[in-house]
Amino acid sequence: MGVPTILSKDGPRKLLALDGGGVRGAMAIEVLAALERVLQRELRRADDFVLADYFDYVAGTSTGAILATAVAHGLRVDRIRAFFDDNVAAMFTPARPRDRLRHRYSGAALSTILAKEIGPETTLGTDRLRTLLLLVLHNATTDSPWLVTNNPRAMFNRADVPDSNLRLPLWQLVRASTAAPTYFPPEVIEVGGQRFVFVDGSVSGYNNPAFQLFLMATVEPYHLGWPTGQDRLLLVSIGSGAVPRADARLRPNRMHLLYSAISLATRLIASTTAEQDFLCRVFGACRVGDPLDEEVGDMIGRGGPARPKLFTYLRYNPTLTRDGLDRLGLPHLRPTAVQGLAAVDRLAEFRAIGEAVGRTVRPEHLAGFLS
Repeated sequence: MGVPTILSKDGPRKLLALDGGGVRGAMAIEVLAALERVLQRELRRADDFVLADYFDYVAGTSTGAILATAVAHGLRVDRIRAFFDDNVAAMFTPARPRDRLRHRYSGAALSTILAKEIGPETTLGTDRLRTLLLLVLHNATTDSPWLVTNNPRAMFNRADVPDSNLRLPLWQLVRASTAAPTYFPPEVIEVGGQRFVFVDGSVSGYNNPAFQLFLMATVEPYHLGWPTGQDRLLLVSIGSGAVPRADARLRPNRMHLLYSAISLATRLIASTTAEQDFLCRVFGACRVGDPLDEEVGDMIGRGGPARPKLFTYLRYNPTLTRDGLDRLGLPHLRPTAVQGLAAVDRLAEFRAIGEAVGRTVRPEHLAGFLS
């Protein structure tokens, strides 16, 4: 297909959003694989069918940025899985002892892997991308989220802009989106002759980029203006596992500075991830998704301020608790063993969870968007 074709096409629009989650991104890969199989079968497509043949706009944060870029390049999920499996251990190479007060893992290996796979000279504006692509970064220099897209109509992508974002190295943007504070060192990118320090987009409140993707596809200043409606816009959102942090033994005197330093960022990311999901269920017609809490439930068939709903919404995201794993038919997995973001040695367990979630993907979820 390609970006010019996507911009000029008619018919329903399909969006795909991928959360961050470190090594737990292996779960999302298996859900993507299931989605690819269902679509290939239902659309009666040949074996060379890829998700980029179906989706118009793909977004990702952190690990989700790696996966989104691979999908936008038109890679089959088998190849994405092989790339992830072959490189994930190297991505989490421990930092040198003298650097470990700043970050746990070296960014050098990850940079090398991304530059080699994407191409050191490949820019955001490359014609190799077969879909629109949104990458979420956080500019630490300006303390602001950077929502970078290859949409040629976007304000900072115009050809007459001397420092157009479309000229930025794509691998560096992906690397910046994965630069989780305390895990990896920041990424420095030169924009318009000025150097900016970037970190993981999850700290901007968009670890789950789904609702922001909807806005960038429809809100006037982003210059796409795609029509809304349950039969005109599909948003598929895939997470890397929800990890509720209940602690019945918590006491006020344990909430010291070190406790807050360790837990605050994780809790804020979890909260904003859930908020993005909730917004999608309020303004979109949710067809599938785990309950958000006891009060609002899963919001399937429930109303809100948008009447009628503005899009159709699917959310695939396992809950990594004892109850959640049991519901997936995985009673042999220990929740604490599959909650870590850097648990490279748990790749097989993450894959098993993703496969279990993938078995819940049904053609009826995609009804109305299978032509």
